[in-house]
This record gives sequence, C-alpha cells and structure tokens, in this order.
Amino acid sequence: MEEQKINLLNLTLPELETWIQALGEPKFRAGQIFDWLHRKQVTRIEEMTNLSKALQEKLRQAAEVPEVEMIRLQTDREDGTQKFLYRLADGQYVETVRMNYEFGSSLCISSQVGCRMGCTFCASTLGGLSRSLSGAEMLLQFYESERRFGSLHSVVVMGMGEPFDNYAELLRFIEIITHSKGRNLGARHITVSTCGLVPQIKAFADLLWQVNLAVSLHQATQEKRAAIMPIARKYDLKELKEACLYYVDKTNRRITFEYGLIEQETDRMEDAEALVRFCRGLLCHINLIPINPVARKEQQPPDKRRQYAFKNYLEKAGLPVSLRRTLGKNIDAACGQLKKKEEELCR
Repeated sequence: MEEQKINLLNLTLPELETWIQALGEPKFRAGQIFDWLHRKQVTRIEEMTNLSKALQEKLRQAAEVPEVEMIRLQTDREDGTQKFLYRLADGQYVETVRMNYEFGSSLCISSQVGCRMGCTFCASTLGGLSRSLSGAEMLLQFYESERRFGSLHSVVVMGMGEPFDNYAELLRFIEIITHSKGRNLGARHITVSTCGLVPQIKAFADLLWQVNLAVSLHQATQEKRAAIMPIARKYDLKELKEACLYYVDKTNRRITFEYGLIEQETDRMEDAEALVRFCRGLLCHINLIPINPVARKEQQPPDKRRQYAFKNYLEKAGLPVSLRRTLGKNIDAACGQLKKKEEELCR
C-alpha cells in the first residue's frame, strides 16, 4: 500500500519545520516552502525556484500541494458579487462568495460540506453534514479567489457549515493565514460566525485573538429561537448570553449579532423588543439580514417597510444596528443553493 503523501498546505510553520528536518533537510527550508505556499501562493513544487532540484524531487515523492477545481461561477449583473462552486479532491462541493465593497473585496468561505445544525432557513442543512473541511481546503478557497480575481481585504467564515463544529481545522486555517511569514492577513480582517456553540465561544475567547466574532442569533426569545435553530435546545439564550459576555470581557472586542429577518417569524415588534432585552449590557452590533429565499424552504424576507420599522425600533432603543445591503440577489447567493443545484444535475 502506497504511503499517503503529506499535505504541505495544511501544515503550520512549526509543523513544517519538524517535518522538513525529519526529511533530513535544514530547518530554514521550511520557511522557504511556507513562503512559496502562502505568500506567493504557488501550487506546483517545481515553481519553488530557490529549492534545489534534489529537494524538489524529495518533496514530490513525500508531499503534495492540493488544488481545487472551479466548477461554476455566477456573477451578479448588478453588484458584481461572485459565487464560486468548487469541487474538492474527493468529489465533494463547496461554495464561496466574493463581495465587493468600497474598502475592498471580502470572501465568504465554507468550513464544512453541508451542515448538521439544522437551522430551518438555511439551504446548507438540506442534505445534512457530509464532512468537515481541512484547514488547507479553507485556505484554497481564499487563495484561488486571489489568484483569479486579485487581492482580498477580508474573509468571513460564514459559508456552508458551522465553523465551531470544525474547531481544530478552523484554528489551523487562522494560524496559517495570519502568519507573518505567509499571507499575513490581519486578525481583525477575519470574522468567524457561529450559531451558538457555547463551549467553543468560551475557548475561542481564551485564545485572546483579535478575530471578529459573529453570532447567528435570529431570535431573542428562547422558545421561538429553538423552533428555528435546534442548537438553542442544547444551549439556551441564557447560556449563550453568558458566553458572549465572557467573550467581550476576555477580548474587549465587540460581538456582531446576525439577525435574519423572516416574514412573520422574526420581524414582529415583539421580536424587536426581545432583541433589545437580550442585547442590554452587551458590547455588540446588530446586523439585520433579510433572508435569501431558499428552494424547498417556505420562509421569505419581509418587505422594505417592515425591515426599516424593525431597524428604527432598535435604533431608538440605543442599539448599534445596520441593515445588510442585499448582495447577489440575482444569483444563488444563499449558502448551499448552488451546491444543491449541481448535485441534482449530476443525478
């Protein structure tokens, strides 16, 4: 049986240093390889021109640099938002969305193939969870977008999957992409979104990283939140708020609450009142998101009048709030939609 090759892209610099020395090479070679992979973002070992031919051959025998294949690209004709469907080495599909703002471009990447959280409004959950992504597979989404369409300002881990359900590989991704000898993306240019895994929120706080945390809240009444987000049955709103307070206390960083506006489910004035009560005493910002309609899901976004009435109520209560600009409305921009279409076409 052929020995499995090392995935070079998935190694942190300390891991790469240990591995290269075990290969009989000096430690500094790891820094050179890391630079090629993450700063220059090359995909072929022969492109690493400051390595000897002998070392290149040694690397080819023992290691590999994975790639992804772009299957589909959708571009919104109005705002330029791009959605990519990538096929991974094992044939699984993941989605990535590139959004353009005045400050630069931001990329929304996936952390899992599918999702097991079961939120009723999300297309990613329709087929359940297939598997989690490696740190390298998360990096590939970012690097492939930069190679094709230019430098990115920021990344949000808010695509398919629950990042904190893939905690170890999420940390690997962040450690590699922020490393000063690699891509060197600033921690404050990274946002991680969670539906509310309380132990992981606290563990993430203990790292004292300057990464932005977003919590998908979507309802601030326990019974109503549990009806649309099964995670609330495991960790209730009291526990979630305590975890958020802990995070703010440890990091001194503001939390963003993502709040999806679903017609007649989350957009009533009583829902706004509950949200105000939940946010009291928290350093936070509320991002209101009119949900994207999803095939095989009945929820719809409220009309503009109801959206702004909800926003105005929060503002009058003194909460920092924004209403997300709808991007990609002419493409399958909601998580999991493009993947689902491709899988149905392949049946």
